[in-house]
Amino acid sequence: MRPPRSPSLETLGIIAAVFAVQQAVALVGFGVELFALAAPLEHRPWTLLTSVYAHADLTHLFANAVGLAVLGLLVERASNRSRFHVFVLLTGLLAGLAEVLFGLLVGYPRMVLGISGAVFALMGYVVAGNPVADSIMGRFRPTRRQQLLVVVVLGGLVTLVTASQGVALVAHFTGFALGLIGGRLHVLRAY
Repeated sequence: MRPPRSPSLETLGIIAAVFAVQQAVALVGFGVELFALAAPLEHRPWTLLTSVYAHADLTHLFANAVGLAVLGLLVERASNRSRFHVFVLLTGLLAGLAEVLFGLLVGYPRMVLGISGAVFALMGYVVAGNPVADSIMGRFRPTRRQQLLVVVVLGGLVTLVTASQGVALVAHFTGFALGLIGGRLHVLRAY
């Protein structure tokens, strides 16, 4: 009997393969802008996909790979491959879009790449989609407004803790918030 495939390890393989392609095309003069999500979106629509899996350098890739490995291996236990991959792609894409659109709104256009938005979504999922969170939410029965406040406060705290120069803070916040919501709804539950 073949052991089940790990979607976390498959995703790590995808980001490693995309990084290898990035390095190969860099040899012929193409930079990260070929893979990064940036406005206007219609100029490079493929970046909606590539920006989730591409990384700026080995340090960026390694930091995200560690987070993906730890959190992904926890979350995938209660999910299946297809749900996991869709969750990672959609949360990564939505987090990247939020970063780009926020940059446009404040007059500071940004390019974004990396799987950190999805990693933060996995973190949010772990926080909100576990039996302890279910018990707390069942006992206190917070209103929608109180739940929104918890999402904003927890998302803000996690984002501030990870803040540093060049980090996509809006993407991290968005990913974590999406993960909290997904965790409460148990969207990855395969049973």
